[in-house]
Amino acid sequence: MDMRKSRVLRQLRAGKVATCTKLNLCDPRVAEIAAMAGFDCVWIDMEHVPNDMRSVEEIVRACKIYDVDVLTRVSRGSYSDLIRPLEADSAGIMVPHLMSLEDAKKIVYYTKFHPIGRRPIDGGNADGKFCAVSGADYIKQANEERFTVVQIEDPEPLEELEEICALPGIDMIFFGPADFSQGIGAPCSNDPRIDETRRRIAKCARKHGKFAGTVGSADNFDALVEMGYNFIATGADVVALLPYFKNLYESVKGRDASESK
Repeated sequence: MDMRKSRVLRQLRAGKVATCTKLNLCDPRVAEIAAMAGFDCVWIDMEHVPNDMRSVEEIVRACKIYDVDVLTRVSRGSYSDLIRPLEADSAGIMVPHLMSLEDAKKIVYYTKFHPIGRRPIDGGNADGKFCAVSGADYIKQANEERFTVVQIEDPEPLEELEEICALPGIDMIFFGPADFSQGIGAPCSNDPRIDETRRRIAKCARKHGKFAGTVGSADNFDALVEMGYNFIATGADVVALLPYFKNLYESVKGRDASESK
């Protein structure tokens, strides 16, 4: 028996762009709706959002109905914080605020199996189909069908960007413009250094055979693809809900029975 194959990696390895949307809400029904819409991947968060592992597990199950990957942004902590989402069958993990080459090496060590790293082995979870995947196949397939993403969202790691992008075991370099703007002292601005770095990261990642990811929108999607980005996260559930409810409220506020006659 084999592990579930990653839809994102299937798209990227075929030379296509993988689409993704972000969820802040932990209800698996929201994830199922996003998966039903057709995205390749749903991005969930444990850095900023109070999701727990039970939420991750249920969201992964909801997305797998439609063969949609889950990418879990982990909280920084012990090695268990890195691998538990993978064991719940999240197809990828995203590690925020990568700060150095040494930091990247530690991430690879704990998230990839031999011969790349030394991720602790336990095939008795959803990713290993509860021991139905043999040990040797589990190690090999997990290295091939699960992806490790590191976020460059600070200026500090740029000094070692070439070495980070060249490091075996890092599958995707993901640029985070919001925190990067804060790191250069120009929070939430259009400082030209943001676009320069966005272009630099895509170029460097692709040069070293890595996937390049970032956040975007329908307006700049084509421009990001032209830069070299092939994993683009657009939109979020919380962004969509407020305008819907606000517009709905505005359409009915102040009405009374007399106006409907």
